Amino acid sequence: MVNQSIIIKAESDFEREKLRFPFGLKGAYISELWQTIVLLEDDKGEQGLGLATQSVLYGDAEIFAATSESSGNAYMFVLTNKALKWIEGKSFHTPIELFDEMLLWLLEEGRKLTGHHNLNINFVYNALVSIDNAMWMLYAKENGISTFRELIPSIYRPTFSYKNDRIAVMFQVSYDMALSEVQKAADQGYFVFKIKTGSPGDQDSMLRKDKARLKEIHDILDRKRNNEISKIYYTMDANGRYGKKETLRAYLDYAKKIGAFEHILLYEEPFMEGNDEDVSDLGLIVGADESIHNENDARRKMALGYKAFILKGIAKTLSQTIKIATVAHENGIPCLCSDLTVNPILVDWNKNLAATLAPFPIIGMGLMETNGDMNYANWENMKERHPFADANWTQVTDGIFQLDQDFYAVAGGIFSISSYYREMMEGAEYINYVKTEFSDGKQVDQNDIKQKR
Repeated sequence: MVNQSIIIKAESDFEREKLRFPFGLKGAYISELWQTIVLLEDDKGEQGLGLATQSVLYGDAEIFAATSESSGNAYMFVLTNKALKWIEGKSFHTPIELFDEMLLWLLEEGRKLTGHHNLNINFVYNALVSIDNAMWMLYAKENGISTFRELIPSIYRPTFSYKNDRIAVMFQVSYDMALSEVQKAADQGYFVFKIKTGSPGDQDSMLRKDKARLKEIHDILDRKRNNEISKIYYTMDANGRYGKKETLRAYLDYAKKIGAFEHILLYEEPFMEGNDEDVSDLGLIVGADESIHNENDARRKMALGYKAFILKGIAKTLSQTIKIATVAHENGIPCLCSDLTVNPILVDWNKNLAATLAPFPIIGMGLMETNGDMNYANWENMKERHPFADANWTQVTDGIFQLDQDFYAVAGGIFSISSYYREMMEGAEYINYVKTEFSDGKQVDQNDIKQKR
């Protein structure tokens, strides 16, 4: 029997983490990522601490473009605090139950807050990740759960019944990454390379830049393959930048021309939302990410020929991801886990998903992306905040996370509260700012933002 929790206290804070250089996706660039921290306490004195990495550009590119980077992050943090006010005093048996009850209300609150009536629900999901993770920690403590598989409610558990001992790491190659870094990654043993496509500019210039980028990356990696490594795989991620299949086909035809096509493991989220062209005739696995918001979207994408799902529990919440992954499992659709340039603790939330899903076809092991180490200016200090910072399973060796019984015994540390964040939350004195003005002139005056003194 699942025990019930009543949330009696909900607090939040955030830290701004600078990136080493502007990071490009969706045809734009970000310079920092806010790390949101939420502390929940229930009526039995148990605490759950959840983290999130905010990515406004991933959540809603229109909001990112319409205001400053800081203002976009502030909007998302305000929305997190609106959700915290809503859940305080609420009871729940599982986080999924409370998540579903809150979602549509919070979406409407997000529309009012941002002034965007077509607000992408991924923005709302991202705002909820820290709360959702904190609730799952509370749920685990309340029910004596210590492993990830036990954490999953029984009706979804068959989806997460695997126990991979290896996870291949997708090394992300951004728009402007130096080619020397690609060579270095290959020298270090990485064999799956995620190439960001959808370069800045109109569709013609985007395609031209994407082709040129593929050529220079392939030239380096093909030499490496011929000399030392038997097989190197590419994945591509356009983050919904391609307007039509004809443009994507031109890119794939070019990949065939230069000998890169045979290395493509999958192409991720090629089209702008609203494009319902069938992809079953493209001759490769096409995966869906941003465009899958719920189970119905997952089924719709399958009908359009999508043959893989890219899961983002660290962007869309574990609660929603569990349901999407189950649709995939029931229909024989393989899944992998993509990054949001998250912090080291969230890497292991993501790793638990990749570890317990069916091995990805062709490579025969779990598959996930992590790119924080190459993007955060403060990554080494961030690593020290992990409850198991020195564990072998936090290290990448020859492009692989090696998972042992210790990893599974502690679920990658996701049930352990980091001493750094506990001290940050419990030792902080808070003041409420009655009015916060955004760069676009919009104001929030509901005591929504909490900032550490």
